Amino acid sequence: MQRVLVISYYFPPSGGPGVQRVLKTVKYLRDFGYEPTVLTVADGAYPQHDASLEADVPDGVEVHRTRALDPFRIYGRLTGRSRTEAVTVGSVQQEKGLLGHLGRWLRANVFLPDARVGWVPYAIREARRLHDAQPFDVILTSGPPHSSHLIGRALKRQRALPWVADFRDPWTGINFYHELPMSAPARRLDRRLEHSVLREADHITTVSPSWARLLAEQGERATDAVTVVHNGYDEADIDADVQWETVPNAEHFTLTYVGSLYGSRNPMTLWAALSALRSTGALERLRIRLVGTMDETVQQALAQRGLDAVTEAVPYVPHAEAITLMAKATLLLLVVEPFANAAGMITGKLYEYLATGRPVLALGEPEGDAARLLEETGGGQVVARDDAEAMAAVLREHYDAWAAGQPCPGASAEAVVPYTRRAQTGRLAAVLDAAQIPL
Repeated sequence: MQRVLVISYYFPPSGGPGVQRVLKTVKYLRDFGYEPTVLTVADGAYPQHDASLEADVPDGVEVHRTRALDPFRIYGRLTGRSRTEAVTVGSVQQEKGLLGHLGRWLRANVFLPDARVGWVPYAIREARRLHDAQPFDVILTSGPPHSSHLIGRALKRQRALPWVADFRDPWTGINFYHELPMSAPARRLDRRLEHSVLREADHITTVSPSWARLLAEQGERATDAVTVVHNGYDEADIDADVQWETVPNAEHFTLTYVGSLYGSRNPMTLWAALSALRSTGALERLRIRLVGTMDETVQQALAQRGLDAVTEAVPYVPHAEAITLMAKATLLLLVVEPFANAAGMITGKLYEYLATGRPVLALGEPEGDAARLLEETGGGQVVARDDAEAMAAVLREHYDAWAAGQPCPGASAEAVVPYTRRAQTGRLAAVLDAAQIPL
């Protein structure tokens, strides 16, 4: 087997969406002729922990962990918070007050390209040691944090190793980038770092066609230098007993959202549409189930619309339990916040939504990549974020069908077959093969 060094800050016991893509890749790489070795951080600044995910790491896979300089630990001490509470995910707007402003400024101007950059020197040293002891054939780096790619860049420069850079999100095009209070010099430096990674990587992978075009343009690369490897779903995670059931819950019409619902993603128009429908006597047996981290602005919005009484808030749960809750939904909710590159946002959980066979109502870009995926699989539809009328029509359609005992279907089993984690790892393995061929 060929040897690949997989470099990722997020790896079990880290929880949350950031860990899934790398973890599932490591799980299936052996099926395609690659023996993975993982290089990650010890005691990382993770927003969530999920030790149950360690069961997905194949027996015999070496996982090497290094220390890191951790600004979150310092920030937590300054604010009187735990280290975990100090980790802001998805939107820098969550931190309030003077210390919050200071933390955002430091993140934007000192810790470049991100607050995990303190891991880079330790990881480079360990990666060199591992390669010199038993050489690797190729490197795979995963970001964000995009500082992980600086490790791959260093190994390519110092050891001439073929290198594939995987972008789960864009770098300067990420959803919260416009919120960072960056100075002009910091912004220029960040863009230079991004450009060097995109130029020097032998190949680039990402999660959607729109982002593949974006990264090729930013790196001044040919379009075939960037390959789409979808996030996908793991068949082993889906319980066949609840998959593609005809009738989900008969007692309540359950609208379920799984994941972080922070302020920038708060679907105000949806809450208004639901409130208006209920004021007419519709959706009498509605239940809203929000699974994961929820911003206080979401709680306030639900209370203002009189929806708090029908809302069940479920804190972060292990991944397996999250999928079970997806499968128990009548209608699954996906929300993509507005930002410049929103058309390319296909969250990892959308594939798991589809794999449960439940229909999806997505709020976002009707012409975006997620909309095309939903149309292709027959898994649901995307409605513009501000189109209350369209939201109400979709909700009524699904509720009436459910009340009549014939709930609307989601994606079929056949439609999602191409999007298994194993199949997508096969696509990635072909990229790893190509990266080793001299141009």
